[in-house]
Order: sequence, then C-alpha cells, then structure tokens
Amino acid sequence: MTTHTLNCSGRLVTLDRPQVMGILNVTPDSFFSDSRKQTEADIIARCRQIVDEGGDMIDIGAYSSRPGADDVPPEEEMARLRLGLGIIRREVPDAIVSVDTFRADVAKMCVEEFGADIINDISGGLLDKRMFRTVARLGVPYILMHIQGTPSTMQAAPHYDDLMREVFLFLAERVARLHDMGVKDIILDPGFGFGKTLAHNYEMMNHLEEFHEFDLPLLVGISRKSMIYKLLGGGPSDALNGTTVLNTVALQKGAHILRVHDVKPAVEAVRIFEALRQN
Repeated sequence: MTTHTLNCSGRLVTLDRPQVMGILNVTPDSFFSDSRKQTEADIIARCRQIVDEGGDMIDIGAYSSRPGADDVPPEEEMARLRLGLGIIRREVPDAIVSVDTFRADVAKMCVEEFGADIINDISGGLLDKRMFRTVARLGVPYILMHIQGTPSTMQAAPHYDDLMREVFLFLAERVARLHDMGVKDIILDPGFGFGKTLAHNYEMMNHLEEFHEFDLPLLVGISRKSMIYKLLGGGPSDALNGTTVLNTVALQKGAHILRVHDVKPAVEAVRIFEALRQN
C-alpha cells in the first residue's frame, strides 16, 4: 500500500501509521452532548485532553451537521472558530489543526489568520461553489466527503440504485476537479451517516478497502454515530464500544485517519493494530 504524505503548513506528515483526529466542537448543539465545548476553560481542557491522550490532529467545528441542526450564520461560525483557534494556537501550538467547515470564506479566515492546516468539508464542495478554488489558492490539504442531500435533508429518505458505484462516481468527479484546480493533498471521507441508511453504512464499511482504488488517504468518521446505536440500542452516549469495534474494522481495511470523540480508545486501537501488523 502507498505511504501517503500531507503537507501541513510546511510540515510533512507521513501517514505510514494511522492517525487519530480528535473532535473539538465549539457548538451548543452537536449530536453528542459531551463533545460540546463553548467556554474558554472547556476548550483548553479538550485541546489538552486530545494531545495528552495521544491524538495526532484536532478537528475543530463550529457548525453542527446533525440532521435538524439550526443554521449558523457565517459571522457566528467565524466568531466561534476565532475563539477556539486562538486557544488552540496558544495552548497546543504544535498541534495539526483541521477545520470542519463547508464555507469558503470561513476556510480562508482560519488558514490566513490562524494557520489552520487542513480544511474538512462535509459537503464535498457542493454547499459553497467557491470552496475548491479557495482551497487550491490556500494550498492546504482538503478532506473531500461524500454526502447525499444537505445536512437538513440527508436522512429524510436516502436512496441509491448502486451505493458504491454512486459514491465512487461522486468522489471521482470531485477529485478530478480538485486536481485540475491544483489541489495537491486530498483526503477521502466516504461520509458515514451523511445521506445513508443503516444498511448503506454497513455496506460501505464492508467494502471500505475498495476506496484505495483512488490511491488517496482515507479518513473514517463513525464515532458514536447512529449506525452504531440504532443497531445496538441506546444513544450516542452508549456507543463507545461499537465505535471502537468499527474503528478496528476500518484500520484492518486500511483507514489512514480515524476521526473520533474518544481519543484514548482510538489511540489504543491503533497501537494494537500496529503491533499485529508488525508481527
């Protein structure tokens, strides 16, 4: 398998070992209540927790993409991110920072004002047509995610005639467009839970290794999502064990980055996976 690298603000990050990306939500309404951090003290504690528990990256988001979430004006999203990014850069200045946003102007602000290293766009460039050109101009790695619909409509009635074929065609078209614009570092995210039924999510996980056809780094974000608790019962707060199981499956199928709420269990899964791989 190809060893991928990312140019993160001039630092070369080698993905020869799976990376753990810790989630920092500076929102009042993210689907997992324990992940919501809005005060300075809470944001500081979360940043340090991610780093202390062995996280490789911090993914900060200020706009909840859960179904039915309230719209957040761009000015409010920027204000939340300025608070969070300022704290990250002060408290853990060496952290690799990804920003979860679908807005080009927000991405530009985060990179130019705070040196954000990666842009993580849940919409695959569909919700802001300027995003691809903006990322190309900024020269930062871009996480390209598949989504069907929008965050407000995606779970209404997801339908595919051929799930894997349609997801592949979407990603292939977007990757080609990004390459044409000069974006060098693209990370693929299949978009678990974004316009997919329970069955769609497990079909996609079962075929996850097929995404290596793109020869690009692969990010998996299934942390505490409904594909776990709708199958096993309970809610997001009950879904840690299922998350760890699916993260382990994803590692076995070649995931390069795990995006998680619970950093320590994910780091331990990576360590065990690496020990197995080396023997």
